[in-house]
Order: sequence, then structure tokens, then C-alpha cells
Amino acid sequence: MDIFGFLIDLIQAGLGNLGAYLAYYGQRVLLVDLDPQANATSCLKIDPQKIRGSTYEVLIGAGSVQQYVLNNPRMKLSILPSSRHLAGGEVELVSELARESRLKNALAPIADRYDYILIDCPPSLGLLTLNGLVAARDGVIIPVQCEYLALEGLSHLSDTLERVRGALFQELKVRGVVLTMFDVRTNLSNDVVQEVRKYFPTSVFSSVIPRTVRLAEAPSFGQPISQYAPSSTGAQAYAALAREVLDGDGIHIPDLQV
Repeated sequence: MDIFGFLIDLIQAGLGNLGAYLAYYGQRVLLVDLDPQANATSCLKIDPQKIRGSTYEVLIGAGSVQQYVLNNPRMKLSILPSSRHLAGGEVELVSELARESRLKNALAPIADRYDYILIDCPPSLGLLTLNGLVAARDGVIIPVQCEYLALEGLSHLSDTLERVRGALFQELKVRGVVLTMFDVRTNLSNDVVQEVRKYFPTSVFSSVIPRTVRLAEAPSFGQPISQYAPSSTGAQAYAALAREVLDGDGIHIPDLQV
């Protein structure tokens, strides 16, 4: 099965944190970093300047996914990293045939090796993000920050997904909405939670990711929150989110201390 992570302005390495906990709970996980900013790559302490190949080479047909996947035995997690070359990848793909399906076709030969494939996309709707959407077999996970401006983007995002369904991938669906950057001290955060749950009445995950110093610090140390501060409130929130995802797939994981 594949889960597609659609990350919009999420600065706390959310996909890496979710992937780390899915792996912790025994799942075979591949992160695909499709964002030129390479946040998911940096989260695992990988220097984009020193890798031999990345999603860029895969998208332009210069190599296979198998050639460039890196494995972290300690976290039982794999990643197809990003690199600075990916920033120009969209321009190079414009004239290619089936350009929106490059990632989907590249992942097909290795899909059965993993229980979850998580794809980290750029925040803008370009060819890179379209490749991620078309590759999403089991749906889009949408993070929404608990801030006012995030609410304004929800309708635009829904329109975008409808256009992609109509033009490229009719089966595209929203797997779930994750509320992030929640600050219990502010009324605004609580208001955003209520509004998002009205907008997506059946799709919002129960787990809410708080705004914490530990979550903000972890990427700078090249670690997911499960490694950097496993007893923190942020870590417990991502652990709960991973269990919620697994429950949705019929895989029950007890609520144990992680």
C-alpha cells in the first residue's frame, strides 16, 4: 500500500516523523523526497550535496529508484533523497511525454517491497507535485497549520485536487487531514481546529501535532523526533498519528510508551 504525504508549509519535518514511527511499529517504509528544499532528506542527516543520485535522476530517466535509495538500518527506514538539481527538474520535464507519471512509473517496480511509500511534495502546484499526486494510490495526507491563513488555502487546495482528479487521476482521494502547529494557549488554534473539522467532517485525524521547541529543533540535528526527543509531547503526537494511520489500514498497534 502507498500513502502520499502532501506537505504544505510544514516546517517541522512532519513526513519524516510519521515515517519514522511507522517504521518503529514494524512497517517497511520508503520516504520519497520530491521537494527541492530537501527537508525530509535533511531530517535523516543526509547531506544533499554528497549523495550520488536523487529523485531528480529518477524523474529525468538517468537511473532507477533502486540505484539511489538509501537505507537507515538503525531506524529501519529507507529514503529516496532530494538534491539541489531537483529545482530545475520541472523545466526539464515540460517537454517530456507522460511527464506527470514519471514518478508513478519509477516506483512501480519496487512498490511491493514497502508497506508505506510517503512522498514529500513542494508547497506549490507544479510538475513535481503533480507527479506526487499521480503516484498517490492510497490518498493524500494534508497538514493544516492551526493559523488563520491556512484556512484560506483549504478551498484552493480542494479545487486543485478536483482538477487533478478530472484531468489525470480520477481515483485521487484525501486520506486524512492532520492539524499541526497547535498552540493550546491561543483561541485561534482552537478556532482553526473547529473550522477544519467542519470543512472535512469525516477526514480529520484525531491526533493533533502541537507547536513545540523540540519538534522545531529536531531537523537541525538531523533526526526525526522519535530519535531526538522520544518522550516529548511532539513525539507522542506523531506516534499517535502513526497508530491512527495503521488502525485505518486494519493494523492495530497498542498505545505503548515509545
